[in-house]
Amino acid sequence: MRSFAGRDILSLKGFERNEYFRLFEICDLLAPIARNRKNTDLLKDKTLVTAFYQPSTRTRLATEAAMHRLGGQVNGFADAKMTRAGDFYQESIKDTVHMLEFYGDVIAMRHFQQGAPAEAAKWASVPIINCGDGWGEHPTQVLTDMYTIWKQMGTLDGLNFVLIGDMRMRTMHSISYAMTQFDINATYISPPEMSLTPEFKVELDALNLNYHEVEHIDKAIGDADVIYMEPVVQPDYTKARDERKGDVGLTPSNYQVTNKVMKKAKQSSIVLHSLPRMDELLPEVDFTRHARYWEEAFNGVVMRMALLASILGKME
Repeated sequence: MRSFAGRDILSLKGFERNEYFRLFEICDLLAPIARNRKNTDLLKDKTLVTAFYQPSTRTRLATEAAMHRLGGQVNGFADAKMTRAGDFYQESIKDTVHMLEFYGDVIAMRHFQQGAPAEAAKWASVPIINCGDGWGEHPTQVLTDMYTIWKQMGTLDGLNFVLIGDMRMRTMHSISYAMTQFDINATYISPPEMSLTPEFKVELDALNLNYHEVEHIDKAIGDADVIYMEPVVQPDYTKARDERKGDVGLTPSNYQVTNKVMKKAKQSSIVLHSLPRMDELLPEVDFTRHARYWEEAFNGVVMRMALLASILGKME
């Protein structure tokens, strides 16, 4: 198995099955630290730099929290408009990361341009973690999701995943790559204009993913072990910021999860959503046995602890 030490985490394409399980093992080792709200000194001599060119709540704070739990230091920016990368100078990624690499030992980057973290990795002498790049990928979120499912279901093999939402989303790309490493049947449900692209289907076919598409959640909910959700009412992820102006469209019922829908599901099925949400996942589902998005949020800290500790060479 490839070492994680010094490694960039840019994509889940090519991420191997045994690498998932290695990270899951490390998560289990480190989870008690987060669960007991303690800090350790594992990374006391290391610094994380966060470079977030797009808004973030969970990803940025979970990554920073993970570093603090491990005893490390954090610096960086959460609004590129307040840096030379986002003002009059529009500093290039190359020049920015050439500076940031002197300020820490690992860089966590979110960017509105697809491929920006990969571009940063070409120039940085420290590892780059992709925390979301436009419509590209979101590997740390999906590693969190796969760990959550594994903990809840006891396996990743033999499961039926129902994926609902905008298939252009970076999480949908990353989880599709992740599913190819396991014996998973995938059902995709999305509006036609947000469906899997022909180019992405070619990739999934080459990776031997067993999948199909349906039009309505009622056609898939009865067989689902995992319901994985994203909104179909979306901001534009190619922008640094996309502020809401006026009312936005409501989610059609065939892409919405409610108590009524979940009554048709297996009792053992679970619902994941990386959040934020609008009306695609109603709050009434929060109080059912199916909701696992709060555990998903906790595991987001744990998985990023595992990644940071591994990348910085403390968990060989």
